[in-house]
Amino acid sequence: MEPMYYIGLDVHKRIVSYCVKDSSGKICREGSIPATRIDLDRWMKTLPQRWSAAMEATMFSGWIYDHLKPHAATLKVAHLLMLRAIAAAKKKNDRIDANKICDCLRCDFLPECYLAPTAIRERRRTLRYRNLLVRQMVQMKNKIGMLLMETGVSYNKQRLHQAGYVRELLATNPDIDAGLASLLRQSRETVVRLGKTESALVRSLKHDPLLAERVERLMSIPAVGPITALTWALEVGEVQRFSSIKKVVSYCGLCGDEQSSANRVQRTPLSKQRNKHLQTTLIEAAKMAPRYSPTLALLYDREKQRGNANRATLAVARMRDTALFLLPEARTCGYASARLRCAIPLMTKQKWFT
Repeated sequence: MEPMYYIGLDVHKRIVSYCVKDSSGKICREGSIPATRIDLDRWMKTLPQRWSAAMEATMFSGWIYDHLKPHAATLKVAHLLMLRAIAAAKKKNDRIDANKICDCLRCDFLPECYLAPTAIRERRRTLRYRNLLVRQMVQMKNKIGMLLMETGVSYNKQRLHQAGYVRELLATNPDIDAGLASLLRQSRETVVRLGKTESALVRSLKHDPLLAERVERLMSIPAVGPITALTWALEVGEVQRFSSIKKVVSYCGLCGDEQSSANRVQRTPLSKQRNKHLQTTLIEAAKMAPRYSPTLALLYDREKQRGNANRATLAVARMRDTALFLLPEARTCGYASARLRCAIPLMTKQKWFT
């Protein structure tokens, strides 16, 4: 059998530092190369065979992972927060970081993190771009109201963002001068353009062959719309990687940190170690869910009677999170709906829901 060589990569925007070691820990080669596909191809031709590599999870790791994957025996991505040996080091530079990542890989101590398949990551990028458009659209709508308030123009707040109201306001209100009218027109046109682009992106994702069937199944759950279904499918990826419901709740950021010492256990507010895109969507959807589901409305009212509306919203988000996690086990939509109708009343009795 051919010997295995281990490579640690410290990835940056312009430079990739590397360290190559054999199974005994002897450094065979180390250095740095430009972070381009052409230079990576040239570098791989000089590597001894067979080789296995690891890198930190950064915003640059995705395309490098996809480019190196076909040529490596194994390729892993390390969890950035779990690499304590690098983060706590007194002396830290790219060469040392690559060396330590190589040692973690060689000794099988590398804290590996999940990297979604390329197709999922491409569609996830589209969904997150859609979220950016929505934020910009809300900012522009707020700016329209601020422009009117700054100049003392009276307007109907309920109709401000309806189609045609800004044109009507410009035509009938004498307090709007030429400069303000130009800003209002440009702002309204920007809102309309962003709204059309956002709708087109959502339609493309809903009808994508890779997502259409899964999104349809997810939307069979009460109070789950297309945005929640798309966010779950793309941010979670392969749901089989979670071994329990509690791990799903932790990944979604719907629980707090636990700090235990001796006989004392303290739970902190919502953890910052989470998927922030998934957490935001689930919590915002949970605020609207009681309007569309009697079961979720009963749960929300019961938790709110204890005096905390935010905890009631979290309870609803956790229940829907559990339903989304259980759904892939079912093979048909009818079976899934029946299973969830039986499971949801029982899930509310678990301690971590209360």
